Amino acid sequence: MQRPLWKKNLYVCWFGSFATAAGMSQIIPFLPLYIAQLGIHSTAAIEKWSGLIFGGTFLISALVSPLWGKLADKYGRKPMLLRASLGMCLVVFFMSFVQNVYELLALRMIMGLVSGFIPASITLVATQTPKERSGWALGMLSTGAVSGMLIGPLLGGFLSQIMGMRFVFIDTSIMLACAFLAAFFFVEEHFQAQTIKQPTFREMVGMTPHFGLILSMFLTTFMVQLANMSIQPIITVYVQLLDPHSTNMALISGIVVAASGLASVLSAPYLGKLSDRVGPRRVLIFALIFTGVVFIPQAFVSNPWELTILRFILGLATAGILPSINSIVKKMAPGQITGRLFGYNQSFQFIGTLGGSLLGAHLAAAYGIPFVFFTTSFLLFLNAGWVLVSEYLSKRKDRQAHLPAHKLQIH
Repeated sequence: MQRPLWKKNLYVCWFGSFATAAGMSQIIPFLPLYIAQLGIHSTAAIEKWSGLIFGGTFLISALVSPLWGKLADKYGRKPMLLRASLGMCLVVFFMSFVQNVYELLALRMIMGLVSGFIPASITLVATQTPKERSGWALGMLSTGAVSGMLIGPLLGGFLSQIMGMRFVFIDTSIMLACAFLAAFFFVEEHFQAQTIKQPTFREMVGMTPHFGLILSMFLTTFMVQLANMSIQPIITVYVQLLDPHSTNMALISGIVVAASGLASVLSAPYLGKLSDRVGPRRVLIFALIFTGVVFIPQAFVSNPWELTILRFILGLATAGILPSINSIVKKMAPGQITGRLFGYNQSFQFIGTLGGSLLGAHLAAAYGIPFVFFTTSFLLFLNAGWVLVSEYLSKRKDRQAHLPAHKLQIH
């Protein structure tokens, strides 16, 4: 029996997301080493350039994501998949030939400008999938990117040691080319280009029921990414503090970092099915509260293995957060501006990624690593409360406007 179109596109986008995430995450671990190879030798200078080169990409991506979302609404989602995968493929390929950090920074900025395969995949899958299966589909799609980010650093470390760092950029380019070819030949989209003028932001707010609730989803995306990324830069340092005499520090750190990602891959499809059954709002609130609780004991662990167990438990719940947010946005977004709303949501995610990396490092330096876990937990509890208040205000607005309660379709 032939698969439905939405399910076929889901599997193709899963592969493309996996290839994109695996390729891009190959580069990140040795980026400071590559900067040193380009002639920057001072530790302070390497840290400065690493921050600029890493963070600049996310800043540019945050600025242009709404534009790509707007074009996706006008011309279709498949063209955005092709643009992003081919654009990143070419830019990353040229990174293997740079001669100084200025060229590398310029190319990373251009990559931020053209990137967006995974956000375009989310928009395509969200708009094509039947409402009753959207939670499962978005959860399944998220496992592609998470799996790629788990495998990428291992593959990048192996290839850079065997063939040199410059070859890793070529390998990443090949993986992005595979994502482009998969989207070009196998993604099907029956989209009719819009000839009418795209609404302004004010018009978009007016035509979106419960825009305040969607705005709360944007802020939730930002806060969750801020909380998660505040921990990521300091995990390796924390492991070293917990076990300073270990001779396998790199391996242990890798296991600790991978634990939450592996758990997310295992639990995301299940949580997606659960959100289809009980509603994405309930899954989102439970996941926010649960992750807020699990962050607290991580500040009190006495060895890396206790931390690994808690990170695994954390990943079981965090897998439900972003897919639930995407499912809520999809259910509440008018069809003609779905891409723009997903683009704004992606901008908040990029800003959270950038802000979290800076926040965690500064908090750890000023107050110690345990304080970062407490701060992250507080942010997640605050976020759960914000979602509950936003939903209450939306329902209250419905009652005042004499709208039936079933119009709010995220219970």
